[in-house]
Amino acid sequence: MEKRIKILHIEDSLKDFELIHSIIESGEIQHEYFLADNEKDFLDILNTENIDIILCDYNLPDYSGNEALKVTKDKYSSIPFIFVSGTIGEDVAINAMLNGATDYVLKHKLERLVPAIKRAVNEREQLIKQKEIEKAYQDSETKFQFIMENSADAIFITNQQGKYVYTNKAVSAMLSYTSEEMKSKTIADILFPNNLEKYLEIFKQILNGVKVFTEIELLKKDGNYISADLNAVLLPDGRIYGSCRDITERKKAESELIEAKEKAEESDRLKSAFLANMSHEIRTPMNGILGFAELLKEPNLTIDEQQDYIQTMQISGARMLNTINSIVDISKIESGLSQIVIREADINKNMEFTYKFFKPEADIKGLQLILKTSLTDKEAFIQTDSEKVYGILTNLVRNAVKFTNQGSIEFGYVLKSHSEPAELEFYIKDTGVGIPDNHKELIFERFRQSSESNSRSYEGSGLGLSIAKSYVKMLGGRIWVESEEGLGSTFYFTIPYTVVSQEKHSLENLVVKKNHINGKKIKILIVEDDEISSSLLTRVLQPISGEVVYARTGAEAVDTCRNNPDLDLVLMDIRMPQMNGLEATQQIRQFNKEVIIIAQTAHGFLQDKDKAIKAGCNDYIQKPVSKLLIIGLILKYFNN
Repeated sequence: MEKRIKILHIEDSLKDFELIHSIIESGEIQHEYFLADNEKDFLDILNTENIDIILCDYNLPDYSGNEALKVTKDKYSSIPFIFVSGTIGEDVAINAMLNGATDYVLKHKLERLVPAIKRAVNEREQLIKQKEIEKAYQDSETKFQFIMENSADAIFITNQQGKYVYTNKAVSAMLSYTSEEMKSKTIADILFPNNLEKYLEIFKQILNGVKVFTEIELLKKDGNYISADLNAVLLPDGRIYGSCRDITERKKAESELIEAKEKAEESDRLKSAFLANMSHEIRTPMNGILGFAELLKEPNLTIDEQQDYIQTMQISGARMLNTINSIVDISKIESGLSQIVIREADINKNMEFTYKFFKPEADIKGLQLILKTSLTDKEAFIQTDSEKVYGILTNLVRNAVKFTNQGSIEFGYVLKSHSEPAELEFYIKDTGVGIPDNHKELIFERFRQSSESNSRSYEGSGLGLSIAKSYVKMLGGRIWVESEEGLGSTFYFTIPYTVVSQEKHSLENLVVKKNHINGKKIKILIVEDDEISSSLLTRVLQPISGEVVYARTGAEAVDTCRNNPDLDLVLMDIRMPQMNGLEATQQIRQFNKEVIIIAQTAHGFLQDKDKAIKAGCNDYIQKPVSKLLIIGLILKYFNN
């Protein structure tokens, strides 16, 4: 034995002690020897020295070997205890062994002592090592169990039949099953059934020793499925270890990211197509205007040729204005500047004006334009935003005329009094080309048209239906289409029906008496820094104007009004150098409260009108100025 062991010998006979000690020395046992012949010495040595083995005589004069055995086993159970006695009966020896003695050696057979000591010491060392291994294993198992139970990943162990034998807390948190419930299940019970063949192949790979990392779908207790990353491997004992991590939110985020990317790419494509279309829609009519204006300069043109050129320029100008209006409208909607102004409005008048506006265009194409109204004038006088309603009608009827080559267009409305609240349901029915089923929702999107190719057959910005949809939504209504490709379309939209008392303030009831108003012509100040606009207004107002004076800036307008107290009307441009029209109006109102001031602007935002009225203007008109509209507006103030 290489290790130096400590031997405690309890013996009252010095002769026997020396004999036994000499035998141990001759047995080549490296040792330290301690002798105790009484209880006190025995306990002192036992408690102070790290004893490896105890040899004890069975019979002692003042102390019993059994008592020494009991003390040893109570306090130091791992120390081998060998009785070395002269005489010991078989029953006594058996009883000693049962009480914990390691062995017994008779003094007349001491040749057994050295082998017995070596065997006992070796067994003790092996026992200590085994306990150290067991303790290390238990510590490792405890640490492993702690790690497993507190892991954020769902960890499980199954047998080779796929039955769960262990699941950690994360499995319960992820799937809502308890650990006991999981032990009653197999892998197949919680996998997405449509992919079982795929999962069976994965399971076979694991059993063949392949380490697997893949994505699976797991069934929760509530019946919902989640996506998870699986990491699984075959353990040395034949069981399967696996860990899962819930990736449902990650996959959702990835899906949303892909969708957002696709939408961004689609938006970029649509905007590129839109810009190309806008370039075409502006340059084409501009080409007609500038080209025929150039032709008008040629000498020796006949009257018919001049009228033809002028008509072409008007058509081109109207087309370009429509495009610009659409761009402005969609820009106001996009930026939130388009607002609803609920006022008293005559729906029948809106319908009639729309009819009159599109009747010439329908006649040119040989189409029958039909208007149907079902309410009396009194019933048709409701609270709504008349401009928005007119905008919706204009866009939808224009669309119908554009996409109908033969047949008819019918538009009107019906009262849905049974609705809560009551509403007007408008319809625009045509016999045109119709709309494919897969485009019925697309056509209402911004920057989208049923045909977006370079070879499309119809002009237009592709914004009309989007503007109409936005206006309908702002008014609190709905819009939809019923159509069959090749057989025409019917567009529907609704607005709330709120009746108000009728007030007759229509411009159409005013009468122009040849070249004067109420027996006289009026004195007008035109405040305009643009020469073309100033020249146009002069010619438009010629039938009713007795005298026209001019100002090019706001400051000049104030001075002109102060020097001409007999002015009847001021047409005030809002945007001018030095002093704008609003500031000029405010200064004029300080010394002249009576003169009629009508603001004119090219901006067209709703707040511009409100600002003009607040500054002191009587009314507001938007450029480009319509001859009939401005004359009618002036008659409103001078033909009472």
